[in-house]
Amino acid sequence: MGGDDFISKLNMTIDEAMQKAGFTQRFIDDIVVPAMRVNYGQGVKINGFVGAVSLAGTDSGLWAVAGGNKLVCNGLLYAAKAQLIQGTVTSVQEKVRSTKPVVLSIMSVDFPNDRDETEKTSLRSEGNTVTLYEISYITDRGPGLDLYDLVVIATPLNKNLGNIKFVGFDPPIETFSKPYQQTVATFVHGRINASFFGYAKPCQFPLSEILTTENPKLFIRSISAVSPVNPVPESDASKDSGLRVWKIFSPEVLIDEQLHQLFESYDTVKVKTWLAYPRYNPPEKIPPIKLHRAIYYLNGIEWAASAMEMSAISAKNVALLSYHQWYGKDDHIDQEDLAERLKTEL
Repeated sequence: MGGDDFISKLNMTIDEAMQKAGFTQRFIDDIVVPAMRVNYGQGVKINGFVGAVSLAGTDSGLWAVAGGNKLVCNGLLYAAKAQLIQGTVTSVQEKVRSTKPVVLSIMSVDFPNDRDETEKTSLRSEGNTVTLYEISYITDRGPGLDLYDLVVIATPLNKNLGNIKFVGFDPPIETFSKPYQQTVATFVHGRINASFFGYAKPCQFPLSEILTTENPKLFIRSISAVSPVNPVPESDASKDSGLRVWKIFSPEVLIDEQLHQLFESYDTVKVKTWLAYPRYNPPEKIPPIKLHRAIYYLNGIEWAASAMEMSAISAKNVALLSYHQWYGKDDHIDQEDLAERLKTEL
């Protein structure tokens, strides 16, 4: 995936992109639409770029991290020897500070009239100024602030998601008003109602995942059986009971009546409501990577496509860009022939 043709898919829907590539409308309606609904809670009017990312996720060979994907972040923090302050950032503002004066002691030795004489001279520098960013935050212990040379924003700067205030910047640093899509994830431990899905008996229910097409009468987008990362052998009693853990994606919180339609019986329900990803509406305008002299924005990449892997790519790009700009290595930025040189080196 890449090149001008692929980038142009930001300006068309995945429906248009698929039709342009020769796929039938039936294939789009029956296969592509369910993939978009389960991955992004939206239909085929999302942009072609994120649509392609969504379809890539339907392939086999996907994997999970034992203990949860959050361990990836924990491992990165450990490897980087980073100092983690567990708090909520409230504001960023630019501050000019004086550097500490430098005192130089110089010793010179003269030999007037053949006599040793030592003279000590002290020189005091007036000091320079440096421009830093003051970060204000709140932790369990109360408010705090620190000064930094560079700032990387790694959270969406959208209303209802990012409440960071940028104080005193001229021109003002923009926050973004485009909405994020709500998704409700409901985890249920119970026995599925096979008849609701067209099967006579629970023991005959062979499916572990059900995706849905566009239908205004449907109150769920998908339902799938959840398995532990480390599989546990299923006992005969468990098989006979038909009890499993199911994950349901829906646009709104499920009411009791809807849960009773989906399940014959259940004993545990866990609900997570979150603004999971942007609400795509091509043509997309991607927020800038650089918001100020040394403030970088990682999450703008979500408006091309929202995914862990996309965020990792954005993070690498921001790390390289900020490093090269900090050390004045401008010739390393936007190298037009880089791809060809890398091919040659390989």
